Formats: sequence, C-alpha cells, structure tokens
Amino acid sequence: MRPEEEFQARTNVSRETLEKYKAWHLLLIKWNAKINLVAKSTLPEFWTRHALDSWQITPLLRKTDNKCLDFGSGGGFPGLAMAIALAEKSKSEVTLTESAGKKASFLKAVCRDLALPAKIHSGRIEDLKIFSADVITARAFAPLDRLLSYSEPFLTPQTQLLLLKGAAVDEELETARAQWTFDFETVKSLTDEDGCILKVKNVNRR
Repeated sequence: MRPEEEFQARTNVSRETLEKYKAWHLLLIKWNAKINLVAKSTLPEFWTRHALDSWQITPLLRKTDNKCLDFGSGGGFPGLAMAIALAEKSKSEVTLTESAGKKASFLKAVCRDLALPAKIHSGRIEDLKIFSADVITARAFAPLDRLLSYSEPFLTPQTQLLLLKGAAVDEELETARAQWTFDFETVKSLTDEDGCILKVKNVNRR
C-alpha cells in the first residue's frame, strides 16, 4: 500500500480531501527545494510525520468552530489541515500566522491553488488584528505558557486550543499553571508514542 493510500485508510478522508493533501505535498516538495519549510529528511515521511500528524486535530473540531487561528504555521502544519477540513463549510476562515516572508508566500500559494478558506498573516502575532477565535492550534511553536500568552487576546469562554505536544507536555503544564488556570485533557497522538494533542479550555490568567 502506498503511503497516501495508507493515510486515506487510517483517516477515511474523502477522495477530494486526499487530492488536496496530494497537491499540498507536491507544492511542499517544489518550494522546499528553494526555502527550508521542513527538514529534507522528513519529506519522504510526509504522509505520517506531517499529513497524519496534522490531520489528527481535525476530528476534534466542533461544528461551531468557524473562526480558527494557527500559530507559527511554517509548512502549514497543522493549519492547512484545518483549512482543508473546513473547505466545504460555509462561513469558516482559518488565519495562518507566519513571520518568515518566504514561508508565508508558500502558504498563500497553497491556499490559492487549493481554494482554501484561509488568510495568511505575514508578521508577528502581536501585530495580528484581534478577533474572537473558536479554536487555536499550534505545532512545535512554543511552550504552553507562551502559547497561552499569545492566545489571550483571541480567547472567548468557548475557545478551545488544540496543541500538538511531545514528551515534555507534563513539564509544560506545570510551568503554565504558575500563571494560568485552565481545563485540559490529552488525546493520544497517532504519530508519536510520547506525544499527544493537548486540548485546553477555560483559560484565565491568575
């Protein structure tokens, strides 16, 4: 079974969604030859290390999650997966943040070619126009305490954070509790035996 077929078997995504992931993959290969979007050694593992890892947040999206925000989008992980999942949903919009101009250009190209409901903020998160986010995502961007600080202006009582975390998640939780109160649960990662998706809600500064 080819990697993309295994991905489809594990996720049960539609044929149309799979085609969007394939197009994303091809654009990533093309652009990565010019700019460092991901480590070249991980390109052959796209379907597990990047695609499946990013896709696994999408079943956790709620029907009410329309305004979505992804921090440090880089090659689009997991923000583009969220945009693909919401592509057929009206009134949805994903904001991808990326301070590196060339990476932001890549994200714009993918969103344009795949007709995704996303917009790209090329700059610092602190300069992003504030809006009420239904869901906030991030992968390998910052520890939890900093992510909560970045998230604070965009939070509502209903906002959930879906954060891809590794083996240091317990340490990050302990550090974050010094400044924040929040509810959380962990969902076992499909791609990292030591990792999880950290679901965070009801965030308040102490």
